[in-house]
Amino acid sequence: MLFAAAALLIALILGGVSRAAAGVVAAPAESLEISLITYGPGAIYWERFGHNAIEVRDTQSGEAASFNYGVFDFDERGFLLNFARGRMHYMIDAERSDFEQHSYIEDGRSVTRQRLAFSAAQAGQLRDFLLWNLRPENARYEYDYLLDNCSTRIRDVIDHVLGGHLRRQLTTRPGAMTYRQQIDRLMSPQPWLMLLMDLGLGPFADQPLNAWQESFLPVVLENELRSVRIDDGHGGSQLLVAAEQQVAPDRLRASSERPPDLGLPLATAGLLIGGLLIGARRRAPVAGAVLGSLYVAFAGVAGIFMLGLWTLTLHHAAWENANLLVFNPLAFALLGPLWRAFRGAPASRPALGLLGAQLAAAAIALLLHVFSHSPQQNLPWLFLSIPIWLALAWTLSQRPRIPHLYLR
Repeated sequence: MLFAAAALLIALILGGVSRAAAGVVAAPAESLEISLITYGPGAIYWERFGHNAIEVRDTQSGEAASFNYGVFDFDERGFLLNFARGRMHYMIDAERSDFEQHSYIEDGRSVTRQRLAFSAAQAGQLRDFLLWNLRPENARYEYDYLLDNCSTRIRDVIDHVLGGHLRRQLTTRPGAMTYRQQIDRLMSPQPWLMLLMDLGLGPFADQPLNAWQESFLPVVLENELRSVRIDDGHGGSQLLVAAEQQVAPDRLRASSERPPDLGLPLATAGLLIGGLLIGARRRAPVAGAVLGSLYVAFAGVAGIFMLGLWTLTLHHAAWENANLLVFNPLAFALLGPLWRAFRGAPASRPALGLLGAQLAAAAIALLLHVFSHSPQQNLPWLFLSIPIWLALAWTLSQRPRIPHLYLR
């Protein structure tokens, strides 16, 4: 029997919480209550996207178990390498609802319960599917941050029980933001990490989304379910969310409603650095050489980072990144010519040719953004880089002031 096997499985997996789970396993479908539990974003960067779970409650005994798809094994062999390459193995887990929710409340994160208007047959079907999914041979899956995560798995389970009704409704609704905008919005409390992630995202992150796709975020799925309607079993329709309860309020800094505008700060930084490079050419050559070296080293490291994401990993959101046109490993070749130029030496033809090629690549990046039908939203990074590349080109193309100071 499925119920008996699942009860034994949960007892083995959950240990101390098996009694609550066993109650859920043995309960008749008529006494099951299904809820979506949504946890707000946390304070640590890996918690910024929030989390969710499906709660299955036996209304007769009051026992409840939460099933979530956000568990990974840090001790898994090759975990860090697989993580870097985008081959992440996550799994479904279950534990006592009150125990799980208490840990989030202790961290100051909001907890919301939405009871779903499932029929007894639907509730039983969902419970049985979750128990089947919890088996060791079925528990693991290939995780993807945007396409296959803890929230999309729960969305898909609910849709499966509703016979595809959820997907049909959500795919007709336009999303509020793109992947990039949602990531920038949620990561804005950690600005440097937000900037690093934004730099590494390619055009995939800028595609228009519908509500189904945007439900990769738990809070979006929570919001979208409020207006979903399903068959009431009597020829009419009813709201999928039968009741909603805020179990705990958010005691952390609330996420921004909109993503930050990166254009002005990055453009300001680009103009400032470019102006300092030009001014330092005559007045502070050593400082100018240091500043210029730091920039080209950053451009080279960023280029290696983005090229590695594209060619060596499965992080498809980082593929085909147009930022490689302005930040690439060839920048390292300008370190020597840059120092010699600030010491008064003429730039070599290869160095000037490389710099000319870099300016041409920057122009191509700008044209791609202006004329592409669906451009990568990397204009802030062009605003940062182009003034600096122009300043470096001016610096290296200047005739030496004191040629005899150049040391061969």
